[in-house]
Amino acid sequence: MNITELWPELGWIEDDGLREKTTKAWELALERSVLSAEDLMRIPFTLLAGPDLQVSFMTHKRAVVHVAKESALKMKEFFKDDLPINLDVVIAGAILADVGKLLEYELDENGDSVQGVYGKYLRHPFSGVSLAEECDIPAEVCHIIAAHAAEGNLIKRTTEAYIVHHADFMTFLPFKSRLKV
Repeated sequence: MNITELWPELGWIEDDGLREKTTKAWELALERSVLSAEDLMRIPFTLLAGPDLQVSFMTHKRAVVHVAKESALKMKEFFKDDLPINLDVVIAGAILADVGKLLEYELDENGDSVQGVYGKYLRHPFSGVSLAEECDIPAEVCHIIAAHAAEGNLIKRTTEAYIVHHADFMTFLPFKSRLKV
């Protein structure tokens, strides 16, 4: 499975260079990960998942991208030039927000995803930015990767980062009551 099969939403990024760099970051992450693209289609989207949660990593990630894009489009429609939004940055940021999890996760003897040694020291916002910077991803997209999770509560988010952050949490928090804590 290639990256465009994994991420058909890459085609939404109009800037060819940004699309190529975003693709390269996912290729690099898969090269360095013990996970395969097929694993991403079956492992739960969170390490907090219990046996009842069947939502895969990719199902959740693709939902985040779709929610972020639609939210950005509606905001552009209603707020026009009063709130400029770079749609390519939103989409690339949403696609890359959890790319670092490929370094954070390992598979146990049963093939289940668990937090690996690397992940105990560096959460995915940090490893994701590192991967993205290796691929020359622009700072405004790296900012989204860094700010999409709780770590982002300590900094001032851009409009695009707020959109991705909220898309991510609105597709996670409804499951929280079903997750082991």
